Amino acid sequence: MAHVRYFAAAAEAAGVASESIEADTLGELREAAVANHGSGFALVLDRCSVLVDGANTQDPDTPLAQATLVDILPPFAGG
Repeated sequence: MAHVRYFAAAAEAAGVASESIEADTLGELREAAVANHGSGFALVLDRCSVLVDGANTQDPDTPLAQATLVDILPPFAGG
C-alpha cells in the first residue's frame, strides 16, 4: 500500500492532505486516486509532478513497493 501526500492545489482538489492507496503500479494508483476524488482532481493531477520515493516519474508502469511514498506536487509559482 502506498502512502500518498498531496501538496497545495492537489491537496485542495483531493480534499485531503494524504491517504493510503492499494496499488501495484503508479498507473493503478493514479486511477484509484481519480476514482476517489473525481474529474476535477484528474485535471489537477495531469499537471502535477509525481515523486515515488523521492524520484520524479510519470511512468505508469513504475512499481510501488509495500512502503512506497508518493508525493503529488502541482506546479509552484515563484522561485
